[in-house]
Amino acid sequence: MKCPFCKQADSRVIDSRAAEDGTTIRRRRECNGCGKRFTTYEVVEKLPLMVVKQDGRREVFKRDKILNGVVRSCDKRDISMERIVALVNEIERDVRNTMEQEVPSSKIGELVMNRLKDFDEVAYIRFASVYRKFADISSFLEELKVLQAHKGEETKDK
Repeated sequence: MKCPFCKQADSRVIDSRAAEDGTTIRRRRECNGCGKRFTTYEVVEKLPLMVVKQDGRREVFKRDKILNGVVRSCDKRDISMERIVALVNEIERDVRNTMEQEVPSSKIGELVMNRLKDFDEVAYIRFASVYRKFADISSFLEELKVLQAHKGEETKDK
């Protein structure tokens, strides 16, 4: 690491500790040339994740879009913002763990739907009604049947 004072490339690490919830490493360094100390921060480099839309357009993944959709689907439900944020964090982690640089928006939508099924049934139906663009009551009833079947499978497993 190059010293910011004398520009010498040789320094040694004196102290290392986690910072910012463990996502960053803070290092205290001492220059071997001039003896001055300075601090550096090491973070994991995140490659931009691109979302491929239905029409083929690409845009940068925005966690806030998922958060806003989930918050709207949980409107007037007794669900804390802390639980909603935790759910969105899990969804984002799953999307990023695919290790793909481009993810279809449909894959993200299905992932949100699958998570909402077990999270809150009403929020799931609300999200599904927007995501699936129900054209009529029969398509809405079909989605309810899917949810009931899922709930029945869950009960059998317990």
